[in-house]
Amino acid sequence: MPGNLEPLDLGIQIPYHFRCPISLELMSDPVTVSTGQTYDRTSIESWIATGNTSCPVTRLPLSDFTLIPNHTLRRLIQEWCVANRSNGVERIPTPKQPADPISVRSLLSQASAISGAHVSPRSRAAAIRRLRGLARDSEKNRVLIAGHNAREILVRILFADVDAGVETSSFSEVVSESLALLVMFHMTEGECESISSDPGRVGFMTRLLFDSSIENRVNAAALVEMVLTGSKSTDLKVIISGSGSVFEGVMDLLRSSVSSRRALKIGIKALFALCLVKQTRHLAISAGAPGTLIDRLAADFDRCDTERGLATVELLCRIPEGCAAFREHALTVPLLVKTILRVSDRATEYAAGALLALCTAEEKCRDEAAAAGLVMQLLLLVQSDCTERAKRKAQMLLKLLRDSWPDETVVNSDEFGRSEVGPF
Repeated sequence: MPGNLEPLDLGIQIPYHFRCPISLELMSDPVTVSTGQTYDRTSIESWIATGNTSCPVTRLPLSDFTLIPNHTLRRLIQEWCVANRSNGVERIPTPKQPADPISVRSLLSQASAISGAHVSPRSRAAAIRRLRGLARDSEKNRVLIAGHNAREILVRILFADVDAGVETSSFSEVVSESLALLVMFHMTEGECESISSDPGRVGFMTRLLFDSSIENRVNAAALVEMVLTGSKSTDLKVIISGSGSVFEGVMDLLRSSVSSRRALKIGIKALFALCLVKQTRHLAISAGAPGTLIDRLAADFDRCDTERGLATVELLCRIPEGCAAFREHALTVPLLVKTILRVSDRATEYAAGALLALCTAEEKCRDEAAAAGLVMQLLLLVQSDCTERAKRKAQMLLKLLRDSWPDETVVNSDEFGRSEVGPF
């Protein structure tokens, strides 16, 4: 590139040595390789990850792949950004340094040490807390930490007391920190089943759902969802979901007035995972899931959580006691009707499925659904781009509702004969 200045698209000139030689863009995290050349960290890491072993500029072989942060250049770039703020240039943030493998090994060793004269529980908790901070910083750090057998170590730490047969009435800081870090990783099937196959560990995990700390309760619900999803054996899933206490713990989290957005998101994920185990869905009904689901769907969930909540409603409507419980809530049918074609294709499909179950079970629901405008919603649905499953459910609902169609609706007019609804 000629000269020491290069024009940006906005007409702002940027010093040439502030640009990464690979991406040709302003560097946000400049690092120096063994040849002395400086690149943006993301660009040079991608270069090395694709199998290149030479310096992109000099073409000399890299004696090692150590990337040394160029703090001086990064500060100069930040100063330049501040000086050009009036031109729309934003200051690059100071990057967080990636985890060091040696430090990760040391922290894991400290965390897994047996508490005693040389290692206190407080220092063990501090080591896990430091690892959690590193894991929060980046996916790369999480991969590095997981690569040092962190998940297995954390599972051992979390369940150390129950594995040793020690009864505890409260949970230590080490347990809380190890739980919070463990749920940041994706667990393998073997790791999940090492928990779900052990009744003692399942009981301990369930007790965590009732801890006085809301963070422990949320993280325990996250672990329940992870273990259920990761365990492939139905028998092992039943061990977890077969306890009414686990449903009660998750429902308490969803009902709590102090639950954060994260708590609600994890709570509905855990409830959905529990309700996928059809042998124990009746326990969700006993724990009051129908009423809580409708209340939360009417007020608090975002799109993704709404889809998962509606899927849970449909699952629970597949058993008679589920249908009966949802019918008792005055908002159930109006809420489901309102959801159709309003949130997403998935939400529409699940709402239609739940309505199909409810309307099949009781004529009162059919009349209520028709009065809420379901017929017109269904006619629009079958002519929309929704999923084929949603359209099939809509057609089945239309058959059920024929006797409930108001006289003034289009379905009783001559125009209905020319609609695209499939043959009854």
